[in-house]
Amino acid sequence: MLAIKKMARRPEPVRAHKAPGPRAALALMAVMVLVWGLNWPIMKVALAYIPPLSFALARLLLGAFFLFAILAASRRLALPARGDWPVVLSVGLLQLAAFLVCVNLGLTRVEAGRSAVLSYTTLIWVTPIAVIALGERLTAGKAIGLACGLAGVAVLFNPLDFDWSDGPALVGNGLLLAAALAWAISILHVRRHAFVRSTLQLAPWQMLVGAVPVAILVLLFEDTGAIRPAPTLWLALAYNGPLATAFAFWAWITVNRALPAVTTAMASLAVPVAGTIAAAFALGERITPTGAGGLALIVAGLAVISLETARKAPPPGA
Repeated sequence: MLAIKKMARRPEPVRAHKAPGPRAALALMAVMVLVWGLNWPIMKVALAYIPPLSFALARLLLGAFFLFAILAASRRLALPARGDWPVVLSVGLLQLAAFLVCVNLGLTRVEAGRSAVLSYTTLIWVTPIAVIALGERLTAGKAIGLACGLAGVAVLFNPLDFDWSDGPALVGNGLLLAAALAWAISILHVRRHAFVRSTLQLAPWQMLVGAVPVAILVLLFEDTGAIRPAPTLWLALAYNGPLATAFAFWAWITVNRALPAVTTAMASLAVPVAGTIAAAFALGERITPTGAGGLALIVAGLAVISLETARKAPPPGA
């Protein structure tokens, strides 16, 4: 209790940590992309053993636990400052809770590779929302990127290739696009927030905030007795908690501090590609010509938007 009171009373500024060199940062970035990419087939397999909402809750709690441990070990653990609570709530509820719930529900109905692609259309939705709701100027580069991205989504929903009679698949694809939309709204809020604490210091608190509505949904709608304890499930949880959540979040922040914004923005585009390839090898999912074309267009659109945004964006906090 005394420690918590001290944290609330004396909000210290972020301590400066030496960023890794370019080679180390590039290696860390490659590991991070691999971890996130491989997680798509891992999540798909895990959902055969645990209901989707329970899986989202477990990932949030495990991620928060390990990030709290990292911050405590580095003596950077602190309560969120009063000015940071709006972004704690928006990220916790939208980018974490809503995103994970929609992704997990979508994964129960859609292939892992396709899920990775649709959920990473986030930047495509950021652009029109920012223009319509916030009055941002639509540059030529962003317009081209938006057109490519929307064309890629249209290709993925090609009437000649998509089974429109498959109700669960339609719902699943819609949930994955909703996940990307929730993340996009959160990004727009984060972009305008004046941080008091660092993003890493706020992350575990955001996960705890996100865990609250997910826990309520689990209590209301899921039978936890449906969880099938098995080594496969424990391995998937061990991967998602410390690796895909805590480590990957820390790695992303570290890489952002060490490399140019354009480099890190472009690196994120490798995640859906890695997820699609990993799902093809691990789960035998077929990459159709239409799927490959849609993926290429979406990645191209995201690349153009990322380049346009990264040129003007300040480096994120550590």
